Amino acid sequence: MSTLAGKRCDVCFNATRPLTREEFEPFSAQVTAWTVVDDQKLHRTIKTKNFVKALELANKIGALAEEEQHHPDLLVRWGELKIDIWTHKVDGLTEADFVLAAKIDLLCPT
Repeated sequence: MSTLAGKRCDVCFNATRPLTREEFEPFSAQVTAWTVVDDQKLHRTIKTKNFVKALELANKIGALAEEEQHHPDLLVRWGELKIDIWTHKVDGLTEADFVLAAKIDLLCPT
């Protein structure tokens, strides 16, 4: 388990600015299934067997997001689930985004 997965997403409530590339690179190294897009958001696509499996996974992630009070964008399609995470408050990446990504990785390992 990454050290990020053991944290809470609370840090986004105190965020005043997005992380710089130098600040987020150590976090990014812990969530290698995710792609950093334009230094502003995390993205992951998960392939599933069908629509129902993608929806079930989205519901698990939704429950986790509610527990953490940090909500990703989820796109459910037949055979895949697309996930985007960023901190809307600062319109960029914070440590909380990487924490949530690590927790999602525990639900659906690569």
